[in-house]
Order: sequence, then structure tokens, then C-alpha cells
Amino acid sequence: DLLFAALSVVCTGYIALFFNDIAMRGGKALPHDILLGALAMLLVLEAGRRVLGRTLPALALLFLLYCVFGRYAPSIFAHRGYSAARIIQHMYLTPEGIFGVALGVSSTFVFMFILFGSFLSAGGGARFFNDLALALSGRSTGGPAKVAILASGLLGTINGSSVANVATTGTFTIPLMKKTGYTPEDAGAIEACASTGGQLLPPIMGAGAFIMSEFLSVPYARIVAAATIPALLYYGAILANVHLRARRENIGRLDPNALPRALDILKRDGHLLLPIAAVVFLLLRGYTPLMAAFRGILCLMAVCALRRHTRFTMRDIVAALEDGAKNALGTAIACAVVGFIVGTTSLTALGFNLSGNIVDFAGGALLPTLLLSMAACLLLGMGLPTTANYIVTSTIIVPVLLRQGVPALPAHLFVFYFGIMADITPPVCLASFTAAGIAEGRPAATGIAAAKLILPAYLLPYAFIYSPAILLQHSGFVEIAAVVLFSAVGILALAAASQGYIFSPTGAPSRILSAGAGFLCFIPGKSFPLFGVLLFAALAFGSFRRSRVPAKNEHAPEGA
Repeated sequence: DLLFAALSVVCTGYIALFFNDIAMRGGKALPHDILLGALAMLLVLEAGRRVLGRTLPALALLFLLYCVFGRYAPSIFAHRGYSAARIIQHMYLTPEGIFGVALGVSSTFVFMFILFGSFLSAGGGARFFNDLALALSGRSTGGPAKVAILASGLLGTINGSSVANVATTGTFTIPLMKKTGYTPEDAGAIEACASTGGQLLPPIMGAGAFIMSEFLSVPYARIVAAATIPALLYYGAILANVHLRARRENIGRLDPNALPRALDILKRDGHLLLPIAAVVFLLLRGYTPLMAAFRGILCLMAVCALRRHTRFTMRDIVAALEDGAKNALGTAIACAVVGFIVGTTSLTALGFNLSGNIVDFAGGALLPTLLLSMAACLLLGMGLPTTANYIVTSTIIVPVLLRQGVPALPAHLFVFYFGIMADITPPVCLASFTAAGIAEGRPAATGIAAAKLILPAYLLPYAFIYSPAILLQHSGFVEIAAVVLFSAVGILALAAASQGYIFSPTGAPSRILSAGAGFLCFIPGKSFPLFGVLLFAALAFGSFRRSRVPAKNEHAPEGA
């Protein structure tokens, strides 16, 4: 380990010390460059194996082999092949490989926000969010599940991994759900979906917002504004399914006497919201993410000093720094490993070739292209942390969408969403499997339950393309309001179809009509969505009337 550490310092230190010299010779590799580059690549792969597991390093190694043996690949992916020296030079000495945009963002913006999250947790942030979620939703129908949704969403946005979020909040929320009647599989599915959604929730979006801003060269505030409504609709889909399921199965509330009062929680720890508000304010005012997070940490330490139970000691500060460094290490290594994939794509023109092949296979039509892109994102995103996930999917799939004329921001958000949703989409759904382990449930059944729970949200990214008003893109207030209304009703209708309940249990015909109404709400334009809204309103009215009329003869034969 000491030898590897020393070699890492040598390989990275060489780039730092002789950067100007390397730039002046245009990245041309000298013999010692090749040696150091080969060592650096091996060290990155080994670090990835130790920290991230085998999946991502194996994928990176597969891409590197493709660089060498591309001439033997199928004709649609074939290229002339490159020598080992050329590959090492590209990966080590150019900004297209290890030391690319992704690693640069992770070592500056992302690192500082991870550090902010560590200080927030050390100051009692995790306890505050859990208690606040209990107070706000514990008394409602299906309260434990709603507690999980709120707590996981609040914590997930500053956590760079769906799996890590499940492991953090699931130990508290999953046993709570099981106590009130949820099966282990359902409890795990709810926690997995809620934790995964935290990566989609502004202002931080699991650090994906910063990398997206850097890739697109657009202001961070624009990314956050575009992602806000879809994130709220995503959580609306989970809440709708959970609420209707709880009403259908009569899953009770938590004991009100055992729950904290929201006002008491805010009086005790409400000051912890001030640093978060300060960070968001600074970002929206145009401060760099690095400076906003740094000032947020200073603000956090200042407000925590106001209360004895949140005041930082020197031991707390050291622990927060250590925790932040450990968490940031995984993200940085993931970005370095992903550099091999990005470098392969640029060296071999894989992205250009793949985009052309997908468009040709789809017959030039947009919808089949989107369906194929969705499948590719779900496949490529399996097992990857948020930052690595987004970098891989955007590098390979975004060119496909751009070739079809899709604007850049909707294209990037499309692949970002589906890449993240790979964590809850079978067959390899790591967030669901992690939750199943905590819940002591069946992994496969938990994965299927999670995919079913979030089924309405699979339509949201298509709205980015066909109804860009949902991203606040080039639209007036009326158009934005209409798209949001249609999407919300569509999600509710699909949830009702999935759960077989609106205001009362619904039969198969009503569920089919409800599903049809939900899909109509997502069709571009106004006529079909309006018809879908009216159809679901009629179904809801009928269900409401049935719920208000008690059965006259409970023992009458079925169908009487």
C-alpha cells in the first residue's frame, strides 16, 4: 500500500510539476511519459477495484481493450486500433482521459459539497431531517413510508450515491415501515425509490448538477431550475403510490403520542436550515459552487455554535474532515476510472458511430431512438455512483439525442434520469438489493416492487423532450402550468391503475381506463392530455361516490 501511495504521488506530481512543458510539446509522449502513464492507469484501476468494486474498473478495462482490438469488433463499431503507447498518451497526457473535466469538477466543486454534507451530518443534520420527516408525515395514512420518502429525499440530495443513501436512512425507516404492516419487499422498495430520487432533487442532485453545468457551459441556476419540477413530480409518483396503497390495505398511522412535534423540532434544530439556505442563495446569486460550499461550511459552524447540543468540538471537526475526505475519495476515483471510458469514446469516435447506428436502427424516428437510448442508459448506469453514471451515459448517449435535434439540456437531463433510475430497475438494481438486505426481504421481489412503485416516473424524461415547458424551457406561465397539471394528473392516474384504488377499490375495467388516462396525459399537445384529465376525473368521481355509499348487504353474493 505504501508503494502504491508513493507511485501515485510520483505519477500525479509529474503532471502537476511539468504541466507547462507537456502543454508546450502538444502532449507528445516521451519514453518516461509512457512509463508513468502506464503506472498511473494501473493504479487508477486498482484504486477503483478497492473502493468501488469490480464493476466499473472491469467496464473501463473493456473499453481499453476496445481501443486496442477495435479492428476485430463488429463492423458498426470497428476502428483501426491503436498502439499501447498511443492509448497511454491519450489517457494520461490529455484532458480527454484520467485528468479530464469530470476529475477536475470532482476534486473542486464536488469535494467541497461532500465536505459540507459531512459537516452538516456532524452537526446533527441527519437526526434533524429524520425527526422533521416523522413530525410532518408520521400522523398521515401510510405515515412510516412517507417518513422514509421525506427523510431519504432530504438527505439524498447531498449524498452522491443511491446505495449509500439507502444504507444511511434505511436502517431507521425500513424497520419503522415493517412495524406498521409493510412487507419487507415493499418497505425496501419504498426506501430504494426515495433514496434514488435524492440524486434527482435540487439543489445538489448528488453533485450531478455541477458536472452538468460544466459540460453544458450554462449557469448552475439554470440546471437547478430545469430539474426542480421533474424532481417534485418524481416524489409525487412515489407518494401517490404509497398513499393509495396504504388506503387500500388500511395501513395505519404511527402513534401520535410517540411522534415529535414539528414546531419543537424546528425550535431545537431549525437553525441547521440556515446554512443550506445560504448555499442555495449564494449559488443563485452567481457564486461559484466552490465558494458557495466553503461559505456554507463557515455559516454552518457559526450557527451550530449558537446551540450547545450542535456546537462543534475539535474532535467533531476532525471527524467531519475525515468523513468528507473518505466520501470524496470514492467520487474522485470513480471520475478517474470513468476517464478511460470518456477517453475511449473520443479516441475511437465511438460516440459518433454509436449515435449513427442507433438513429439508423430506429429508422430516423425520434421515439424509437428515445426508447433505445433509455435502454442503453439503464444498462450503462448499473452499479455506478451518480457522478460516474452521468459522465458515462452523457458521453455515449447524448450524441445520439443531439443528432436527432434534441436540445442539449433536455438531452442531458434525459440520460441523467434514466442512468440514475438504473439503481431501481431490474435486473441489476443495487439500491433495491441494498434495501432488501436491510429489510431481510427477497432481492428480486424488492427490485420488481421498486420498479412498479416508480412506474409513472419512467414517462417523465420523455416529457423533457416532447414538452420542454416542464423544464421551464422557452415557455410562458400558462404553458408551464398546463404541462405540470397534465403530468401530475397522469402520474396520479397511473398510480391509481397500479394500486387499484382511488377513493375506493377499483376493478379491472377502471384500472385499464385509469392507465389509459395516465398515458394520454403525457402525449404532447393539449387535446389528448385534456381528454385524459377528464377521463380520470370521471373515474375519480365514480370512485368517490362509491366510497360514500355503504354496502346495504355485506353478505350478498358477489355480483348481486
